[in-house]
Amino acid sequence: MHDAGRPSPGPLSEVAALFLKLGFVAFGGPAAHIALMRDEVVKRRRWVTEQQFLVRYGSTPEATWLLYGIKPVSIAVVVQAIWALAKTAVKGRLLAAVGALVLVLYAAGFNEIVLMIGGGLLVMAARHGWRLQRPPRVLALVPIVGAPALPAVAGAAVDPVSLFLVFLKIGAVLYGSGYVLLAFLRNDFVVRLGWLTDQQLIDAVAVGQLTPGPVFTTATFIGYVGGGTSGAALATVAIFLPSFVFVAIIRPIVPRLRESAWMSAFLDGVTVAAIGLMLAVTWQLGRSAVVDWPSAGLALAATVRLLRWRINSVWLIAGGAVAGAIVHWFGR
Repeated sequence: MHDAGRPSPGPLSEVAALFLKLGFVAFGGPAAHIALMRDEVVKRRRWVTEQQFLVRYGSTPEATWLLYGIKPVSIAVVVQAIWALAKTAVKGRLLAAVGALVLVLYAAGFNEIVLMIGGGLLVMAARHGWRLQRPPRVLALVPIVGAPALPAVAGAAVDPVSLFLVFLKIGAVLYGSGYVLLAFLRNDFVVRLGWLTDQQLIDAVAVGQLTPGPVFTTATFIGYVGGGTSGAALATVAIFLPSFVFVAIIRPIVPRLRESAWMSAFLDGVTVAAIGLMLAVTWQLGRSAVVDWPSAGLALAATVRLLRWRINSVWLIAGGAVAGAIVHWFGR
């Protein structure tokens, strides 16, 4: 029976129209879909109570078991991306040592922006410091490539301005690979601001793997979790905006950048620093994704298949979801 004082669900056309709308706007994977449905059918239309909704969605593992299988595979996809990048970027002992140093210092709590710029400057100094009589002109571009961080906005409450500024900062300083984003997200949202846990961050990464497009779609999902649809839009605009600005500024001088031995050394150092950051944050997030023997087996199997046979990661992610369903079916 329907609760007194609670509106009954509308006609079939209204229900169909609602879920048609959700089908168009519900980006972000199962967790976001459930959140949107709750907002529509519990809070706005009051078709069901919170308890009824929990019985249907909250206490059943539709999203949970999907993510259970997808998260270990997502970690494997990141490992494969790091391996492919490292084979190209780590050219010699100097770069390998810088990458290892950055990994250790990040694990010790050093800021990722300082480590990336420091890695670039260290390689630059090691290769060309002995020739330095006057600062080369190209060094003036370092503040552009590694734009300074905006002031930190502390506090646990998520507000739109803070959300926009944090993602604007990340978009301005991110370099090396889309997966370097994970280090920045963890440092800002988990460690510094406390808006997310490691578990929520790896959930966001898994959802980003579910959706088409770049890894940056993870930012869209985090924006949605923190601020709803408007938060998702703000996060997306903020993280992409600096790229458009920097391309417009740097495009006329790209030929000079390519010819500069100094800038080449700097970018080599930043790239291996980014690899060190990715390795460190992958280890940290992996501890949240790999929670038992089945998930460890999934992560290992996916990593081996990606590195040895180069299977399309989309199929592996789908397989991870199926494996999660099977584990759930047998009671884990």
